[in-house]
Amino acid sequence: MAKKEHVSETPATQLLRKKAATFTEHPYAYEEHGGTSVSSRELGVEEHVVVKTLVMQDEHAKPLIVLMHGDKTVSTKNLARQIACKSVEPCKPEVAQRHSGYMIGGTSPFGTKKAMPVYVEASILDLEKIYLNGGRRGYLIGIAPTLLLELLSAKPVNCAL
Repeated sequence: MAKKEHVSETPATQLLRKKAATFTEHPYAYEEHGGTSVSSRELGVEEHVVVKTLVMQDEHAKPLIVLMHGDKTVSTKNLARQIACKSVEPCKPEVAQRHSGYMIGGTSPFGTKKAMPVYVEASILDLEKIYLNGGRRGYLIGIAPTLLLELLSAKPVNCAL
């Protein structure tokens, strides 16, 4: 009989448990620079339901989080227009880590070190279940997308390419 792999707590899972949120845990073999194509393959799910957590910043260097389908990219121009900013760009890895408290490749939108506005690609909210980072490399959690609205007050945007 296969023994369930024990996964230690992360700030993300601590927050979810504290809020009594329902989630499933999905550890997998992490590959450096593998991204969502590797995690979707390892979990046996479509890359479209694996959601990337991207730490970006506006023209004033104020951080924000964008949640995007694994098989799509963010149009920073469209995003900036929708959130009334002049420009939006990805943070440098060390800056993203400082804001989120998570290592690149292990960033979760839940339990971040610094409170940041969260924007979610609107079509993600139409999915039944999504998989996103649980706060560690090689560890995704499965949740209902409505949790993004309930726990993060995520604002829907349309900026996928």
